Amino acid sequence: MKMSLHLSAALLAASLCLATPTARAGTDLPPVADTPWPGTITIHVDATDLAHRIFKVHETVPVTPGPMILLYPAWIPGHHSLSNPINKVAGLVITANGQRLDWVRDKYHVYAFHIDVPQGVDSLDVAFDFLSPQSRREGAVVMTPEMLNLSWNKVSLYPAGHNASLITFKPSVTLPEGWQFGTALEVASRDGNTTHFKPIDYANLVDSPMYAGKYFKRVDLTPAGGAPVHMDIVADAPQYLEITPEQLKVHRNIVTQILKLYGAHHYDHYDFLVSLSDEMSGKGLEHHRSSEDGMRTGYFTEWKHNWVGRDLLTHEFNHSWDGKYRRPADLATPNFNVPMGDSLLWVYEGQTQYYGNVLDVRAGLLDKDQGLQILAMVAATYDRNRPGMSWRTIQDTTNDPSIGHRSPLPYRNYQMSEDYYSGGQMIWLAVDAKIRSLTGNKRSLDTFAHAFYGMHNGAWDVNTYTFDDVVATLNQVAPHDWAHFLRSRLDGHGNLSDAIADAGWKLVYTDEKSDALKQYEKQRHVVNATYSLGFSASSKGDLRDVRWDGPAFKAGLAPGMSIVAVNNREFSGDLLEAAIRDAAGKNGKPVELLVKDQGHYKTITIDYHGGLQYPHLVRDKSKPDYLSDILAPR
Repeated sequence: MKMSLHLSAALLAASLCLATPTARAGTDLPPVADTPWPGTITIHVDATDLAHRIFKVHETVPVTPGPMILLYPAWIPGHHSLSNPINKVAGLVITANGQRLDWVRDKYHVYAFHIDVPQGVDSLDVAFDFLSPQSRREGAVVMTPEMLNLSWNKVSLYPAGHNASLITFKPSVTLPEGWQFGTALEVASRDGNTTHFKPIDYANLVDSPMYAGKYFKRVDLTPAGGAPVHMDIVADAPQYLEITPEQLKVHRNIVTQILKLYGAHHYDHYDFLVSLSDEMSGKGLEHHRSSEDGMRTGYFTEWKHNWVGRDLLTHEFNHSWDGKYRRPADLATPNFNVPMGDSLLWVYEGQTQYYGNVLDVRAGLLDKDQGLQILAMVAATYDRNRPGMSWRTIQDTTNDPSIGHRSPLPYRNYQMSEDYYSGGQMIWLAVDAKIRSLTGNKRSLDTFAHAFYGMHNGAWDVNTYTFDDVVATLNQVAPHDWAHFLRSRLDGHGNLSDAIADAGWKLVYTDEKSDALKQYEKQRHVVNATYSLGFSASSKGDLRDVRWDGPAFKAGLAPGMSIVAVNNREFSGDLLEAAIRDAAGKNGKPVELLVKDQGHYKTITIDYHGGLQYPHLVRDKSKPDYLSDILAPR
């Protein structure tokens, strides 16, 4: 009797194991096939629960009986890493014909959910909540009482084993009463506060986020005879939406100048999705037909005092060409759960960083002197504040999105982090100057840009490239050993600020701050002694970064300490600068700091007498002035 009971229990357990998705958890994900998913997946997002900051999701997925896997996107374009916040997904319930189905998360692929679809079932109802952050401590705030940022990758599941561009979705959104929105999606119909969009493939759905808000303005930036371009703006309050005629003109110039640069566009219409908020988190993320551009409330209203960091729109818009249309081959994955490769981010992001800053001046968002001041700060980073270049390379930093995407670092100057942006910018300045030198200034990086990105006007598919493709196009522009030119800078340990000299200017240091550095310090509430004592601190004295093997480092300062006093007086930025200035005098004494280190107080003496040091660019009249030509409007 006991034996038969044990046997029956064992057989029952085995049958249950075979009938549930648990048995398959931990298997490899199916290979991605270039076959369409049969039918259309409908998805509805209810974004009205502002009090709890919850996006409520419902999908109807056409299916056939048998085992299947639903995926939450993992690798997000523009993030270059496995970064989608699956820890914010809750309340996942899957039903069919009114009956609840069990799901099992894969123990190795935690973004994958296994389901057994019973016989007689032709669709699944999938419901879950996306619990967006309540504060910045939990991540980027994407919903406030005045606005929201809806990213489809955060509020959708899709079937495994299929190319994302071959899965059709029919999306809809319900917004709070009276709210307006901007998105690259095209409206099919409206039903009260619910908007239904035209069907779109999943790859482009994820690439088409929405900004919506109580206070909204749409601005037309369309160039004469060109494809429509608009700026869709949401703000914390209506006064922040006011735009002067001059501001409107320079934003229209962004479109004009970039089209002159490339000679073709890669969208059927384009929307800058702009949030002006001190509540919703700032953001900068590129898409093919739009960009997410989150800035502080004073972007327009404090225009004259807020120009440092104004390259966000030009940077993200440039990605429609560089990154979205022409895309590194190892970043062009078939769906969002295939790992990406970041080896060419020095093109994708580095060249975009270069042109974002150049286009700022060409369009008039900055004047030439402002552009030069900002460039001086970038160049000084690689002249005096990247000791990490002694052991790392720009190429190696392309791994940083996977190593630790923008996570805090104790010694960023020595560890380095995503230096393919600004280091890449310096490399592309060197390339531009070299092309001009080789061709007597008759050709430039603009010639390369027109050839590399300017084909197939109006196309917004994906056109991949490799390192060899970059080199081949450079050789068409100006024959040279470009492979060695690039690799020596990408894989080497030299001073990338030498590109300034190649462009006909000098990087110098004086005891006077530039207006750009003053504004940078004010915006970030920092005191910058990076190029002298070798550290930066908050306006309250909390050390942010200490230059590896710099004077402060050698004296014993480290990030995490707080400066309490300077030369026996309570800390302030002005007092620190005065102490550095005095130490450079004929009988100057070392700078003495009282610091707090995890509950301990100690006095640290920095034996530095080099005076205040701030970077500037000055013209070298012995060389051709390529930099002025680079910055001149087209």
